[in-house]
Amino acid sequence: MVVTCKVLLIVGFILSFQIGYSQDSPNKNSFKPSDSLNTKRQNFVIISEAVLATGTLIGLNQLWYAEYPKSNFHFINDNSEWLQMDKAGHVFSSYHLGRFGAEMLEWSGTSKKNQLLYGAGLGFAFLTAVEVLDGYSAEWGASSGDILANAAGTALYVSQELIWNEQRITPKFSFNTTKFANYRPEVLGSSISEQVLKDYNGQTYWLSVNLYSFAKDSKIPKWVNVALGYGAEGMITGRNENRTTFSAENLQRFRQFYLSLDVDLTKIKTNSHFLKTVFSVFNTIKIPAPTIELVRFNEVKYHLIYF
Repeated sequence: MVVTCKVLLIVGFILSFQIGYSQDSPNKNSFKPSDSLNTKRQNFVIISEAVLATGTLIGLNQLWYAEYPKSNFHFINDNSEWLQMDKAGHVFSSYHLGRFGAEMLEWSGTSKKNQLLYGAGLGFAFLTAVEVLDGYSAEWGASSGDILANAAGTALYVSQELIWNEQRITPKFSFNTTKFANYRPEVLGSSISEQVLKDYNGQTYWLSVNLYSFAKDSKIPKWVNVALGYGAEGMITGRNENRTTFSAENLQRFRQFYLSLDVDLTKIKTNSHFLKTVFSVFNTIKIPAPTIELVRFNEVKYHLIYF
């Protein structure tokens, strides 16, 4: 769980860097991707990403891991924990880190092949480095499940570019506060900002599908999406057998599945490359919309607005 909290923090920081650069650029044409290789831009991207990634890893090592004892490198099996919500978080994080890397190389005019090799691979490479740090920590350990989830997120981006030359299916994220954080605020978060990162009970991960992309002869608006969501509740510990230590209440862990409407912000027509960058950043978030929820495969709930 802790790894995914760090990952979501990193994704937010890097995407903020992406939009922050756009805001600071003095020339509106600087937002526009180069038609051919722009060495100056490419060097800026490579140096910036290298410095950012290295600095983030050093910061994580000093601020997160330094307080805990070291150990020999080891793996742990956490695949049964948190009803796999943490694995969904790794898919989401790897996808968007890779998307960011590819878009930045596209902006510099780098070839499509190199965008996919070096840009889209950014998410997997960086998150693998985080797993290495976990593997040397006695408190945690490297997770093969996390590595597979990281690979799945990267593969989701790369495969769509190779098959369709566009992103038709986008992982997204939404969050609601829950009562479960009150049971273990030190783990699930004591404030809303902490709970967004730590409370899996309130997180929902989505696969947002752009309808027009699959029916380009139709009159469907290009920005209309249908989103399939996954969530879970009743979790105050990673494993079900440990829950009675923290609560006398008979909490039942259960999965949730959602069907909802969504918007693909990147399909909204605009001539502003700055707005395109803004839309690209915020296309990581699922918009509030009418939603059907399936609980435990046998109970259906209807939400006029769900986020």
